[in-house]
Amino acid sequence: MLGTALPDQDRRGQGQHVAELKKGSRVTGENRDQLATDLRKRYEGGESIRLLAESSGRSYGFVHRILNESGATLRGRGGATRKKSS
Repeated sequence: MLGTALPDQDRRGQGQHVAELKKGSRVTGENRDQLATDLRKRYEGGESIRLLAESSGRSYGFVHRILNESGATLRGRGGATRKKSS
């Protein structure tokens, strides 16, 4: 179940509020909808899935799934890409 929002600093130094979640707890109903909305706003604001997972105490897979469920358009992977050798 979601608790109260706690202030958290992201890598850009802006204050964010992250819902306090008991690790491994099931998030359902209205709480899940609120978490999805919050995570989607932050993701669309430029934060990475890994940073969202770390700040919310959830796994990368959980955050990825919540973002998909909320209809967020996920960004591609960063970094160099390999080219086919010819």
